[in-house]
Amino acid sequence: MKTVDKQQNVSRKKMAVKNRLINPGAGFARAGFAGMLFLAMLLVSSMAMAAKYDVVPPSGTHKGEDVPQPIEFPHNTHVKDNGINCMYCHTYARRSKVAGIPPTSKCMGCHKVIATDKPRIQQLTKYWEDKEPPPWKKVHDVPDFVHFTHEKHLKTLVFDREFPVEDVKEVCAFCHGELENMTVANKVKPLNMGFCVNCHIKNKDLGAPGDCWKCHK
Repeated sequence: MKTVDKQQNVSRKKMAVKNRLINPGAGFARAGFAGMLFLAMLLVSSMAMAAKYDVVPPSGTHKGEDVPQPIEFPHNTHVKDNGINCMYCHTYARRSKVAGIPPTSKCMGCHKVIATDKPRIQQLTKYWEDKEPPPWKKVHDVPDFVHFTHEKHLKTLVFDREFPVEDVKEVCAFCHGELENMTVANKVKPLNMGFCVNCHIKNKDLGAPGDCWKCHK
């Protein structure tokens, strides 16, 4: 009898090994599901322990290299010195995934008459006359597998809270840094997963989701 039981145990082990060899994804799927379940429980637990906040900026800094642009654009002159609202130039931010780069025609709405003697404005005018957009380069970016929408963040952090729209730069600074003090736009926040999760945990009471699929679709 013991011999039969031993043979059956050996047969079951062989079958289990065979199944893993034929269908290795099954084992990984079980492990993957268990891992995802553990991470989800850990995230929910962390969020439950977080104290109640209004809006708490995410923590973390990043020393990025300056990104050379075809034309120097001093945010400090526009935002700080002249008080131009971020959403005046980045008009798509409040209604779409991307904030958008303003068309040259918007720039020329002011610079047909303002600072026309400046070399960078003359360069901008040349692009406009040639009907070619300046080849601006991205400074802030996230991987393709990350779903980030400016519209939803502005809705939650500004419009739903009735936060003063004229101070929207304070919200933009959460991810973009204090551009009003930069002569050249530079990446000063890490914009990695830990940075985003940190913010969502702290702002759980504003409805910041803890579901992986909200950002990884």
